[in-house]
Amino acid sequence: MQQQILLVDPNTQWTEKLAAFLSENSFIVTVTSSAEQAMEIFHQSYPCMVIMELKLPNGSGEMFCKWIRANQTADVSIIMVTEKNHVEDKINGLTIGADDYLTKPVYLEELLAHMHAVLRRTGLFCQKIIHNGLCIKPRKGEVYLNGAPIQLTKHEFMLLYYLMDHPNQIISREALIEQLYPNIEKEIFDRSIDAHIKKLRAKIEVDRKQPKRIVTVRGEGYKYIPDEEQKR
Repeated sequence: MQQQILLVDPNTQWTEKLAAFLSENSFIVTVTSSAEQAMEIFHQSYPCMVIMELKLPNGSGEMFCKWIRANQTADVSIIMVTEKNHVEDKINGLTIGADDYLTKPVYLEELLAHMHAVLRRTGLFCQKIIHNGLCIKPRKGEVYLNGAPIQLTKHEFMLLYYLMDHPNQIISREALIEQLYPNIEKEIFDRSIDAHIKKLRAKIEVDRKQPKRIVTVRGEGYKYIPDEEQKR
């Protein structure tokens, strides 16, 4: 799974350069310029790592860091890359929750090395799939929709994970039965999958009667539509 990075910095020249570099190194990057915007984006992108400047408009980087730590678990890593270069700033940044602290200017390759070092410690717990505000964490067995936790049964979770892990692919009911009941010899009817899908839609769709995420392909099965397709 590609890891999602949220880059928060008002310096557009720096963010464009860094975002392009990180994309070339197989990261998915979301860019914003203020703490206020970052908080709005956070529950849509569910980043594995936040790279932030501390000098931000509409709220400080320190405030945003505290907000993350107050609202999220340790599976979100934070690297502060900032113009604040006093020892007191570094101590404060690490104390309030940053995993690493670098002062500008910094070489892109050096930042990448620090990112890999942090992710070696925390990235194991940041296995997630994100589509349009819906986030599933297979290692933790957790699902969130726009930041709010969703309670799923074991079979609903397995079904959602398999569909989200195979976006835009038509999955037959037979294939879904094999995923949910691999070791059961008795016959599992297609309608049991339909029942799971119905309950799942009630929890993740805006309108379960007109689903946008999990759609039925008549005569073939089901298909999960990621956010890019939903917006069309």
